[in-house]
Amino acid sequence: MHKHIARMGVSAVAAVALSGLGVTGAGASGPAAKAAGPALVQSAKTAHASATPGAQLWASRYSGSVNGQDEPFSMAVSPDGATVYVTGISTGASSGLDYATVAYRAGTGAQLWVKRYNGPANSGDSALSVAVSPNGRKVVVTGASSGINYPDSSKGADYATIAYNAATGAQLWVKRYNGPAKDYDSARSVTVGPSSAVVYVTGISTGTTTGSDYATIAYNAGTGAKLWVSRYNGQANSEDDTYSVAVSPDGQTVYVTGGSANIPPTNTGIYRDYATVAYSSTTGVPLWTSLYNGPANGDDFAITMAVSPATGTVYVTGQSDGTNTGPDYATVAYQG
Repeated sequence: MHKHIARMGVSAVAAVALSGLGVTGAGASGPAAKAAGPALVQSAKTAHASATPGAQLWASRYSGSVNGQDEPFSMAVSPDGATVYVTGISTGASSGLDYATVAYRAGTGAQLWVKRYNGPANSGDSALSVAVSPNGRKVVVTGASSGINYPDSSKGADYATIAYNAATGAQLWVKRYNGPAKDYDSARSVTVGPSSAVVYVTGISTGTTTGSDYATIAYNAGTGAKLWVSRYNGQANSEDDTYSVAVSPDGQTVYVTGGSANIPPTNTGIYRDYATVAYSSTTGVPLWTSLYNGPANGDDFAITMAVSPATGTVYVTGQSDGTNTGPDYATVAYQG
């Protein structure tokens, strides 16, 4: 069931999950671009100040070349507020769905650049998350991309993570991850550490005998070199689906959250608990794991998380079955 969520239900689940990354993003790089940055921000602020609150400032649309399915899943804003980045899926002329990432001028909505990614299978590729480095120089997107030996993305997708120059859209590197089972792997969330030196990606990855697991990867932001991979297989040795990644303010700890299967007393089906895992940002070694099981002992899965920049407190929220209330919001705070 949960693979169907990962493959086809991302607009209902992943788009919400990815909106809460708390990552501010990229702006222009290079002397000329940096010089222009403050003027752009000032003009945007002036326009906003003179507008009536709630007034529409601009609307920009993107339609791919074949007028097919074009659907965004995630967005980020540069640290200087000058640029807005959007990523998602867009039908290609002969390539099925591709990643499509668009940069807009924040003050006017003018399109600055568009970059598309068609994976090696020339088939389904779905970008689900975008983040921007705190220094404003890189835009990173991630998602699920059909592998060359598995053109059916429902069976053989890989993580595909791409870094772009934030100012020009030039592709800097592409890295793919195919899990140990060589089966379905879908990255769900990406963030960049506070030093802008490391990119962190998390998602679901099929294990050889463990069902779907969390798989979290750290990449060198400059080169794309893989620094570490850590996997989490929960208490039921079954379905574990992660949706969100965040980093502590000091950059020392990486947090991921999602839903991890438990085995209910009736054993009539798979129910999940929130499972939040903390890793050392330098080694990927797990530091702690916390589970949350709601009052109905039913299905509970975390969708997104944020870390307080002031205190380092970790906040997790998602959907949790209530005793007589159906699914509820459930927000949990953890000591970071």
